[in-house]
Amino acid sequence: MTQAPTPTADTVRRLVRTLLKEAGDDTAGPEVRPVAEGGGPCTWWVGTRHVLRLAPDREAAARQRRELRLRDLVRPHVPVAVPTSIAHGEWSPGLTYTLDTLVPGDTAEEHDVSAIGEADLAGFLTGLRAVPARQAETLGVPRTAPRSLEALRRMAVPAARTLATAEEFDPGRLAQLTPPGAAQLAAQAGTAVLVHHALAGEHLVVSGDGRVRGVLDWTGAVLGDPAEDIAGLALAVGSGAAVRAATLAGYGARPCLRGLWLARCDTVIRLAERLEGRDDTPLELLQTQLQRAWEAILLERVTELREDG
Repeated sequence: MTQAPTPTADTVRRLVRTLLKEAGDDTAGPEVRPVAEGGGPCTWWVGTRHVLRLAPDREAAARQRRELRLRDLVRPHVPVAVPTSIAHGEWSPGLTYTLDTLVPGDTAEEHDVSAIGEADLAGFLTGLRAVPARQAETLGVPRTAPRSLEALRRMAVPAARTLATAEEFDPGRLAQLTPPGAAQLAAQAGTAVLVHHALAGEHLVVSGDGRVRGVLDWTGAVLGDPAEDIAGLALAVGSGAAVRAATLAGYGARPCLRGLWLARCDTVIRLAERLEGRDDTPLELLQTQLQRAWEAILLERVTELREDG
């Protein structure tokens, strides 16, 4: 099998010049530079108004083609910006690119989300529920089964002991989630919706006033458990803000608590893997996500769970 080429600055410059000429611009073109965090050689700033994303392999190319169609389906349903592609095609045989408009703002790692920003997130979650599942499935968005919270809890127990040895975490806190509690928070049948599935801080565009202006990177979207997006928000903006947004979006106690505990177990497991050398995510980010996920919230005192509407 032929190895996929590695995109370089020259690759990007040639592609950008071609796109600009097709648009009638004969200048040398804007500056191109790689995105510093997480983009590697496949994501590039193009001037100050665009970002170029290059699929590194055929699997990523398939996801990118699906993403382009999915963003058009999602855009009318959500109150925040979804990136728009002004040009797309292949940068190498079978490998796609998309030149997207840059959504103005910073990230949730740089700005705290305000109360109005939480309302933006609520509108976003509400909009995802409104996206017709059948249409998303027609575009190739896969269905995924909900994760077992009990299986995740069992994985988190030894991970918590690892963190205790490193003085990163009190493993007694994990005892709040008992096996019966995990069973009670199992995903409910018939609740699958469109799930972004990657609501990390770097994918939330947040302005200086704390408003959520856009959501990036739709390549991992699935039809599945909405608690996964609540969990993602817990890691990105904190458990309190995530649960408040989900509650405003009409989610009941069960999916909110399920999302909270998915996030908590995930952060314990991933930080332990990082300390053991099995994860290369920046340590400070994982520690911050652990703190966010384990914020105490009043909803944890709820003992009777109603069905989600």
